[in-house]
Amino acid sequence: MTNPASLQALLDDLQLDLEQCCRSAGVDAQWLQQHIAEGFVNASAGTGGQWRFDAIALRRVRRLVRLERDFDAAPELAALVADLEEEVRALRARLQRRGLGP
Repeated sequence: MTNPASLQALLDDLQLDLEQCCRSAGVDAQWLQQHIAEGFVNASAGTGGQWRFDAIALRRVRRLVRLERDFDAAPELAALVADLEEEVRALRARLQRRGLGP
């Protein structure tokens, strides 16, 4: 059985290049590059100027793909929904830390 702490450590260290991120999310490079250019996905600069994607960026890419596909949402709308979902998740975590949430 995998220790949740060691799994989290692996995810924290995850760094994918453009090709790996595209393959993991099931998108083509043009789709991802466009979403980066529009500011819908954050990528960090790696060695040689290549983009690098961490676990948070990969999760967001997958979420955007599902929103655009399942709801036929425009990229701008999918990004807005993803932003709002992330904000709700963060607010719930704050409430829970203060003992006020479920």
